[in-house]
Amino acid sequence: MRICRHAPIAQDAGILPGAPLWQRAPTRDVNGRLLADFMMLIPRLRAQPPLEIERTSRELHAILALHQEVVFADLNLKLNLLWVSLRPRPGAISELVAAIRLRVPQAVLIAHHVDPR
Repeated sequence: MRICRHAPIAQDAGILPGAPLWQRAPTRDVNGRLLADFMMLIPRLRAQPPLEIERTSRELHAILALHQEVVFADLNLKLNLLWVSLRPRPGAISELVAAIRLRVPQAVLIAHHVDPR
């Protein structure tokens, strides 16, 4: 699952699927403002049956699609990690994490970054 509400970076920039996250995840919005981001671990997701993985992916997509602050999201099944980049807004990360945990209770926030500027 990938969500990207940023300037097109995939084929136009010569970036292929599977490229390292640091090459794909935006750090600034289209106006040059720094983005906030967070990472959640979803333990043992990749070991689940395909239908459960699909259900979880759909739940995450539905939640993230409701929040206009979300600019980019990536679900890495190999690492069981969800990465989300968003436009900073007070409380946005907390709201998103709480919404995700309601529908995917095993998800755990492991890192977040908000530039104070």
